[in-house]
Amino acid sequence: MDLSIQPMTKESWADVARIYEMGIATKNATFQNEIPDWDSWNKAHSKHCRLVGLVNGKIVVWAALSPISSRPVYAGVAELSVYVDSAYRGKGLGHKMMDAIIKESEEKGIWTLQSGVFPENTGSINLHHKHGFSTIGIKKRIGKMEGKWRDVALLERRSTVVGID
Repeated sequence: MDLSIQPMTKESWADVARIYEMGIATKNATFQNEIPDWDSWNKAHSKHCRLVGLVNGKIVVWAALSPISSRPVYAGVAELSVYVDSAYRGKGLGHKMMDAIIKESEEKGIWTLQSGVFPENTGSINLHHKHGFSTIGIKKRIGKMEGKWRDVALLERRSTVVGID
């Protein structure tokens, strides 16, 4: 399946939000229970490394980075989010997006990518592992969702080209 990858823009937001909402509906993608508005989402995410993937002109996958800290020492560390339209999962599009976001992140000087993933989300964990992420631990009972404590697996990928001096 051909995937055209482009920078995410404000005009992409309706489709990005639609796909994000699909992730929320699974109850295994995020602690979020509602879609933020564009301005809130935009402020929380890096201005670079925001991508959308299109199949036949339709946005079906997106990825974005968020800074983990405002401290300069962590400027090369970011949290990664990747979401795939439910109708397109299992078709390799997440892999193509992961390749693209990793490449762009390294071009922007990011040396470490982190992701927090519910352990039950084995598809996401496998996707990350196939792209060089390691599970470095489990945050036990880190947050409550609908009255139930949830664990989060912390995954990390160190660049092989940035920050290796």
